[in-house]
Amino acid sequence: MDKYVVFRVEREQYAVSIAYVVSIEKMTAPTAVPHMPDCMAGVARIRGELAPVLDMRKLLYGKAIEETEQTRLVVAAVDGLSVAFIVDEAKEIVDIEPEAIKPLQLVSAERTPYVVGIATLPERLLTVLDPRVLFAHLEEADAIREQVAAAQAAARAGETV
Repeated sequence: MDKYVVFRVEREQYAVSIAYVVSIEKMTAPTAVPHMPDCMAGVARIRGELAPVLDMRKLLYGKAIEETEQTRLVVAAVDGLSVAFIVDEAKEIVDIEPEAIKPLQLVSAERTPYVVGIATLPERLLTVLDPRVLFAHLEEADAIREQVAAAQAAARAGETV
């Protein structure tokens, strides 16, 4: 049995393997970066490290998240980079048997390779995501990496002055 972090975006519940999750943080206003991609809300310092902050509602549904008391940042390790995903609510950690996750058999599966499958639990269905594939699938992934590197360099330069 594997552990997954369950979170909500819009009315849907999603799950990410806890193996990728670095932390779950209260929402902090990200700092905007000029010319950043539409899905990127900015960067935030999380546990001493600059992380790009991506709006999951914008990524999945094309509209910006509306911040509430339940809004959280799910911080995931993505190929040596911490990436914070803004979600409507981080709900819980659940155990899911690997065989309970069924791959999508839909045409949309080709356009959404970051969807690992649907976890069938007794009381609900969860869409299981792979944050590494989600980030890599973004057309702007390289630009985001470059902007974070530039912001980190600027922060270091500011600290040494």
